[in-house]
Amino acid sequence: MLLSGLKRRPLRLWGAVGLVLVLVLVGVLFLRRGPSQAHVTADGLPHTAVEVSPSGCGRGWHEPRPGLQVFDLHNPSSGAAEVYLEDPASHAVYGEVEGLAPGTTRELTVRLGMGSYAFKCLPDDADAVTGPTVRITEGRSGPAAAPVTEHDLIPPSIGYQKWVGSGLDYVVTLTGKLRDAIDRGDLADARTAWLPAHLQYERLGAAYDAFGDADGQINGTDAGLHAGVHDQHFTGFHRIEYGLWHGESAPALRAPAAALVNAVTALRDDWSQTRMDPAQLGLRAHEILENTVQFELTGRTDYGSGSNLATARANLDGTRAVLSRLRPLLTTRYADLPGLDRALERAQHVLDGFRHGGAWTALDHLSRAQREKTDAVLDDLAERLASVATLCDPRRTA
Repeated sequence: MLLSGLKRRPLRLWGAVGLVLVLVLVGVLFLRRGPSQAHVTADGLPHTAVEVSPSGCGRGWHEPRPGLQVFDLHNPSSGAAEVYLEDPASHAVYGEVEGLAPGTTRELTVRLGMGSYAFKCLPDDADAVTGPTVRITEGRSGPAAAPVTEHDLIPPSIGYQKWVGSGLDYVVTLTGKLRDAIDRGDLADARTAWLPAHLQYERLGAAYDAFGDADGQINGTDAGLHAGVHDQHFTGFHRIEYGLWHGESAPALRAPAAALVNAVTALRDDWSQTRMDPAQLGLRAHEILENTVQFELTGRTDYGSGSNLATARANLDGTRAVLSRLRPLLTTRYADLPGLDRALERAQHVLDGFRHGGAWTALDHLSRAQREKTDAVLDDLAERLASVATLCDPRRTA
């Protein structure tokens, strides 16, 4: 979903140092935790103290063992570092810790089995250092994934950006039809034209951050505005939605409609000069659905049309558009990709059940059972997409 006003908020899949981070790769967890004391054994797991520094990367791991275990990673150096536990031949990552501050210790919990392993230490502003290779001769390890680099993400990002450009062309066409209906005073036709235009814009959800201030003009809410829905700074789709479903006259809506067309046209015309950040593409796939759950399934963005479920369905289209570009990277990294595909189909089936020709069931007309099922299905999908964001988070390799 495109976020503006109330809807625009930064998403953090991992918090600051000291918070628990669960890195889901296939359904088994890489756990990155906050500061801890080395050699804590109250959890019942074997602990190994390992040094993380340019001169002693991996030092301390002398007795390799299979199974679930904890490495107490200590950074004695004067700078922060990232740490990967990887296969030294393929560079597939089994676990990682980001932002290990100087003088601190943090835990890395992994399941290891037959194979070769080495710690890679990546100090800030310095080259990566790989520690000694350690071999385990029995057992089955947890999942690993080859790191994705920013270079890997450039082709899918370019492809997605071109797709957004064509989508913006269609938004301009559809908002023009909405404006024309308002200009001739046909508010019934305007209400019919509003939804396709809005849904087309919502399908471009992974690009919202690149839209900048234009997104607020096009899809902003009244959140934080002094006069609420009557504030002069309340503009765009939701301003027109409020007027169309709250009895405003056509003359009152002509200026907002013209402003909307101008805003989307300017965005379309400037788009070829915009550069999306490739590093954010995987994050956006998750972010669209997370915000769908938070804002559309709660009705917080409904200004009278009752179209939240239609918007959720458009957001699902937007998620698929991102995933289609990332699929070549995910195919070799995400073992549960078929499960994600099934979850997408399940969500689409549930949402399509609320469409009746050109009309959609309003959120407040759902039964309790329908609400619970819809929430559960989209919550599950959002959680699965968190794995996509994690796998596609670019990592240093040198």
